[in-house]
Amino acid sequence: MSQTTVTFDSAGIPLAAHLYTPDAPVSGPWPALVVGHPGTGVKEQTSGTYARLMAERGFVTLAFDAAHQGESGGLPRGLEDPAQRVEDFKAAVSYLTTLEVVDADRIGLLGICASGGYSLAAAGGDHRVRAVATVSTAEPARQFRLGADGAQDPSVFQTLLDAAATARSAAARGEDPGAMTMFPETAEQAYALGGRHGEEGFEYYCTSRGRHERSAKSLAWESIDRMAFHDAFAAVPLIGPRPVLQVIGERAVTAWMAVEAHQRATGPAEIHWITGASHVDLYDKKEYIDPAVDKLTDFYTTHLTAAPA
Repeated sequence: MSQTTVTFDSAGIPLAAHLYTPDAPVSGPWPALVVGHPGTGVKEQTSGTYARLMAERGFVTLAFDAAHQGESGGLPRGLEDPAQRVEDFKAAVSYLTTLEVVDADRIGLLGICASGGYSLAAAGGDHRVRAVATVSTAEPARQFRLGADGAQDPSVFQTLLDAAATARSAAARGEDPGAMTMFPETAEQAYALGGRHGEEGFEYYCTSRGRHERSAKSLAWESIDRMAFHDAFAAVPLIGPRPVLQVIGERAVTAWMAVEAHQRATGPAEIHWITGASHVDLYDKKEYIDPAVDKLTDFYTTHLTAAPA
């Protein structure tokens, strides 16, 4: 398996990516996967892990940094723009179709956490995508509005919208709008704010477990009001008859989002539960990633084995 650093355009923004190519010789071009990272993540973290493992299973894979984040371009930095994130997936598909090593008729999407929601939206609107799978599905707009567990007090998001409005006005006056801090200073504070799920996120992004210098620790405030109206799951019914697989930890507090997406599917759809795993466990823990990759390999092998008739 070889890794190459590449760039491609997404609505005028240059995206940085790692392209993974299998070593095993085959007759003709390979099937390919676009792999998207979790919210605030970068391609060197969990999306890179899955991209590498799937390349070892015989797929060309492309793990990219979202626009405004990581090594990709776009201002302001740290912007979480749902519409742009969906466009990033489509742009990645376009890039793969230009490569001689890729069979343009056998391209799938793999979205992890926030990219799970975005990949479903992208697949719904892009018929070049043959199959879509997600790991630890999350839909960022829902998570900000309703909380990771779906039980957040509505006043929390209203307060965030107040802050976003204030920031926009400050920027219009030429002042520093500031940014929304995503993580507290300690694991104990993370637990107090978000329970075990919040603590696990802190452990992954803010400690040696998974920390990366380019992983976003804050978001531009305008990210918030862009999420007020976005619904990545609205396009799920458009995916059918193409297949959807969601790989979810049985202890994931975010699982309700995967269930909602599943209920909207009009074609073949499956939720595959990973015993004992939480949402974040599927980012980096081998005992959970291995069975997830086995399931993903079976799924993509079945649905990307041959070009459509």
